[in-house]
Parts: sequence; C-alpha cells; structure tokens
Amino acid sequence: MGRFQPTEHSFGGPSQPACESNGRRRPAPESEGVRIVDADVVGAFLRTAREVLDERVAEALESDVLFTEELARRVAGFTLDGGKRMRPRLLWWGMRACGAAETGSALRLGVALELIQTCALIHDDVMDRSRLRRGKPAVHIGLAERAGRSPDSERGSAFGFSAAVLAGDLALVWADDTVAETVLSGTQRRRVGALWRAMRTEMVAGQYLDLHGQVSGGSSVAQALRTACLKSASYSVERPLAIGAALADADEQTTDALRAAGRCAGIAFQLRDDLLGVFGDPEVTGKPSCDDIREGKPTYLLAVARTRAEAAGDEEALAVLGRVTGDADLTEEDLAEVRGVFEVTGARAHVERKAARLHEQAVRRLGQGVDPDAHGGRQLLGLLSTVSGDRSGHLPTTAGTHGHDSGAAAAAPALSASEGGGTR
Repeated sequence: MGRFQPTEHSFGGPSQPACESNGRRRPAPESEGVRIVDADVVGAFLRTAREVLDERVAEALESDVLFTEELARRVAGFTLDGGKRMRPRLLWWGMRACGAAETGSALRLGVALELIQTCALIHDDVMDRSRLRRGKPAVHIGLAERAGRSPDSERGSAFGFSAAVLAGDLALVWADDTVAETVLSGTQRRRVGALWRAMRTEMVAGQYLDLHGQVSGGSSVAQALRTACLKSASYSVERPLAIGAALADADEQTTDALRAAGRCAGIAFQLRDDLLGVFGDPEVTGKPSCDDIREGKPTYLLAVARTRAEAAGDEEALAVLGRVTGDADLTEEDLAEVRGVFEVTGARAHVERKAARLHEQAVRRLGQGVDPDAHGGRQLLGLLSTVSGDRSGHLPTTAGTHGHDSGAAAAAPALSASEGGGTR
C-alpha cells in the first residue's frame, strides 16, 4: 500500500540498513537512547524541555532580572507544568511509525511544539477573559497579582492582559529559536521549515475565525468545521505527525496518509470537546459547563443545531439559541433549555456520529501510510484513538447513538502510564 519502508537512525549516526533474505530493507539495531525514549516519551521530552528552557531563561537573564523573574520564568514554568504532551508524542510516534529515530531532533522539536501551545493558551485566556487554566490562575491573573494589583481592578486587569500578551509572544519567540537551533539535515530543514510556517499561520487563522464567529453571531456548518480544523486539528495533530514524517524522510504518500489521519482525529477531538463543554460533568472534565455557549463560540454543535432548527421551522428552538448564545449570565434553567435544543434538533446525535466517522477515517488513513501492527504504528494508532475516540465516562450516551464508538474503544490499545495514559 505504498507504506514507508523503515530505517532506524541512532543517536548521531546514519542508519545502516541491512537486507532480509526476501530483499526487503530491515531496520538497523536501535540505540539505547531510542529504546529509552520509546519506553517513556513524556519523561524524555520533559528532560529535554528543562534543558532547553533553562537555556532560554539564562538568555533572558542577560537582558533584565525583573523581566526574567516575572515573565520568562513564568513562561518556562507554564510550559513544564501540566498538559498531556500529546504533540511531542504524536511527533515521536509519527516518526517512529515511519521507521526512523532522530532522537535529539525530535525531542527538541517537541519542545518547540509545546511552546507554541503555551503561546496559544496564554493568548486564548486573554481573549476569552478566562480566570483559570489547568486548575490554577491564568497567566494574566497571576501577572497582575505578582505586580501587586488586583486582577479585577481596571489598572490590574489592563496590566495583566498586556503582560500576558508579551508572555505569549515570548513563548512563540522561544519556539522559533528552538526550531532554528535544532540540528537537521538540509532536506529535513526545508520540510520541517515549511510545515512550521504553515502551522503558525493556521493557528492564528483558526483563532481569528473563532473570534469572528463570536462577533458575527455564528458560523455556517462548513465554516464551523473549518474553524475546528484550523484552531485544533491542524496544529495539534496533523502538523506534529507531518513533522515526524519529515524527520523520517517519509515519502509523499506516507506523509499524506499521516496528515489525513491526523486531520480526521483532530477534528473528531474538537467535536467531542464541544460536546463535553455542554454535556460533560465539570467534576470529571475539569471545565466549567457551557462556557462556549456563554462566550458565543461558533462551535460545530451550535451551527448544526441552528441549521436543523431552521430547516424544521422550529421557531422555539431558534429563539432559545438566539437568547442564550453569548449571554455570560446564563442560569441553570437557561442551560437546561439549550441542552434540550441540542437534543431535540438531533444536533448532539449528529455530532457524535460525525466524530465516530472521523475516528474510523483516521484509523483507515493511518493504515494506508504505515503498518499499524508494527511497534511504532501500534503506538501511533493508540494515540490517534485516544485523541479521536470517546473519552468514556465524560459523556452520557444518547438514545440512538449508543455503540457508535464501541469500535473506537476496541481499536485503541491502552497507553501505558509511562506513555502518558491518563495524564494531563
């Protein structure tokens, strides 16, 4: 099926492929470093991240002590503290599924991806006026308090928001510097550079479409799906996989298959996340219920509900959506009403089915590019299934949709604790 034939790259040396009796290339013996990372990608990533961020903080100290202590160390700490590390893991196993092991380069690029995520989260919290992130005060809140200002006062909030914008900018600068200083071959440099440039632009484009949808009063179904693709699927899943493939010098067919698998899995993740935001238990998800509704986010779920209500001439449902969307002071009764609209219009069931189909497409496209039974392919299949499959226990099932994700659960091998299974 045009799968990439694996070769292994050990620490610092070129691969030495040998031939089996049937003439197929077989990988050279793995180095001890590769085996260590394979056994604990998250641990290896964190060790590299600490090294890289220590360097960045030391460089910042040459500019100014106050800037370093209040801003640079906060960016470094935020990057190291929490998160599932899904992007570095996708990069690593995307590369390994293609048969390579560019250990140091892959781990450093994983750090760059997490710094991009730091930038996105800090700026997202500023734009959404979110007070909490990962169960702690958001960066703009912490910066205001560090400066001795109340984040609820006019001067304190203005300082916090402005300083947080700079913190996000610093994370982006550090991400670019990390990519620039990573040792790559000429071909890898060109391929990774092109992917990196596209990913940064896509991330900003997705965030802008999200903001635009809020002020314009909503998006079409197609536009909502496009926003989900740009804001989440591309930079969170598709591009990390493609960067892994680029490190492995994978051919075009393999790369295209991995990108398609990542795009499908990433969109499925966002659709399920939208559902969790409305129907999930906050004590399980760690997120406030219906924040997207309060903020008027142009989610696919909301677009489907509105489109279906319009098609059915359901004026009552449209009135509820028009009244509650973007209202920061929603009551529990209001939230119950909007949940009812998502149910009665069939929007919830439609989104669940859409996510399940996308999961199936992700698994199928992955198998067209790499061998899902090989070591790297098996781990990558598990990751993509974790990304795109139903996060069981977070969502109660709906009538008529139960069982749509049973295949997802069966297809997803459990991740070991060392591989980040169950971690945030």
